[in-house]
Amino acid sequence: MELKDYLEHLNSGCRVEVGSEMHRYMCKVSNDAMRVTTQINNSYHTPEELVTLFSELTGKEVDSSFMMFPPFYTDCGKNITIGKNIFINSCCNFQDQGGITIGDGSLIGHKVVLATLNHGFAPEDRGTLYPAPITIGRNVWIGASATILPGITIGDNAIVAAGSVVTKDVSPNTIVGGVPAKEMKHI
Repeated sequence: MELKDYLEHLNSGCRVEVGSEMHRYMCKVSNDAMRVTTQINNSYHTPEELVTLFSELTGKEVDSSFMMFPPFYTDCGKNITIGKNIFINSCCNFQDQGGITIGDGSLIGHKVVLATLNHGFAPEDRGTLYPAPITIGRNVWIGASATILPGITIGDNAIVAAGSVVTKDVSPNTIVGGVPAKEMKHI
């Protein structure tokens, strides 16, 4: 299997059954992500070195304006796409198999979780994984310890309050907060 085949499968929303060839490839990609995130997390790196390491992690060239405060965790890495002037604060967890896209100028706070996989609800289907993308627009600010669930789109200029759990799409130019997150204000 090739990486492009794997990503096409995930990005089309097709499920991944435990023990399948796709699942075995997922584990291989995860091991590569662990190797790179271990490098990122276990010693000091200049901002330029972090750009290089994040480019290796994602398999895509990351703009030199990218900034991150490690540690950073992901179990895939290859399905992350980020724009320019992105800042990711420390202790974030990106589960990106379903795809994560972050628009220009967005800020990701401490301990943010972006989760793009769900498990089957029925007990006999619990090991099956269902990917769904997260899309974060331009100039979005996601506050510390927020969790964004699979399939969510956050519109341009939106703010997600710290500690929120986002279960529904967020309209552009709004502030949402709470568990589950609800619109609090239009900006």
